[in-house]
Amino acid sequence: MQLTQRAESHSRAVADALDAVSPERLMELLQELLRIPSVTGSSAEGDAQHALATRLRRLGLDTDLWEIDLAATTTAPGFPGLEAPRVDAWGLVASTGHEDGPTLVLNGHIDVVPTGDLEAWSVDPWAAQTRGDRVLGRGACDMKAGLACQVMAATVLVEAGVELRGRLALHSVVGEEDGGLGTFATLRRGHIGDVAVVCEPTSLHVVPACAGALTFRLVVRGRAAHASVRDEGLDVLDVYVDVHRALRELEARRNTDVHPLMAHRPIPYPLSVGTLRAGDWPSSVPDLLVAEGRLGVALGESVEDARADLERCLAGLGHPVEVEWWGGQFAPGVLPDGSPLLEQVAAVHRSLTGSDPAVHGVPYGSDLRLLTAAGIPTVHYGPGDVREAHAPDESVPMAELVTVTRALVLLAADVCGTR
Repeated sequence: MQLTQRAESHSRAVADALDAVSPERLMELLQELLRIPSVTGSSAEGDAQHALATRLRRLGLDTDLWEIDLAATTTAPGFPGLEAPRVDAWGLVASTGHEDGPTLVLNGHIDVVPTGDLEAWSVDPWAAQTRGDRVLGRGACDMKAGLACQVMAATVLVEAGVELRGRLALHSVVGEEDGGLGTFATLRRGHIGDVAVVCEPTSLHVVPACAGALTFRLVVRGRAAHASVRDEGLDVLDVYVDVHRALRELEARRNTDVHPLMAHRPIPYPLSVGTLRAGDWPSSVPDLLVAEGRLGVALGESVEDARADLERCLAGLGHPVEVEWWGGQFAPGVLPDGSPLLEQVAAVHRSLTGSDPAVHGVPYGSDLRLLTAAGIPTVHYGPGDVREAHAPDESVPMAELVTVTRALVLLAADVCGTR
């Protein structure tokens, strides 16, 4: 009854749009998206944008598909960095409604990470197979399911003849996985809004804050020697033991006093080393070590302060460690205090499920920080568990796609208003 009353408070057409959301339609759309192997930086990333643009044009949405000027974008002030090599990138924004009310942005990234070891998968990662009530495939959780919800919400609103006073804008972006190129370029092109929802996998929780994440490279130099006289060399692995210990101590210190939105996490701001390369010959003392990793940035902390904290830590070791900041540079992002968006999203969730959503921050970087930095209050709310993201047999439950899509329909009616 509560859901019906909420829909009827706008128009009968909104109720019709809600009724048109079905698992079958969502599954078909999600499978179409999953079958395009849109790994970040690959040509298939652009193929996916073109395919989605065709669908949105046929729906009658005002559609802007453009080739991003990589040279101008990557050298622009505030560019958030990238890791994947690429020769092109495509932006896509499609919108519906009028200019008499606020604009709600639904932001989602169409790029995915590589599959990893195919032997670890029980299914073809690009076949979009189903297992029970779940759809499997690379990007199913992160975040083509959320993107499918956004596209379907716009689809049923248009099909039902809902006239929005404001505008509903779909931002399909590339390059989120390696820094945020797509959203950065979309904002530079002038596509903005009053509020935004990014449908990253949150298990239907409402997320008003994301920690930051900075990619770093450490270089440690030693002195080579024949292994038979290793005492005459300087083994960089011995030095790295001290480096790693210092990094663990730094991580512990940086997680002693955390923001309340992050207090539910055992390690809200992780510091990890993901790659380690040393030596070039088994019988030589290694004289060069390169380690690459990720530094978590606290809510409210600047990127500059976080970098300085790690650099000070390593400067005190007594052996030179070169530090380079490269790749994705994700600042933290927080929904501004006093924004009504949090309660608006919570209210539509409540009307659909009968319960309040969990509200908390997350320890990973996302495009939320680019949107909030541009003055657009933003939250995450989407289907799927982030623990499935980037993993073999990545999957998402269809029931959550239905809930999120219906929530977006109601949210568009609430935020944009209806005629």
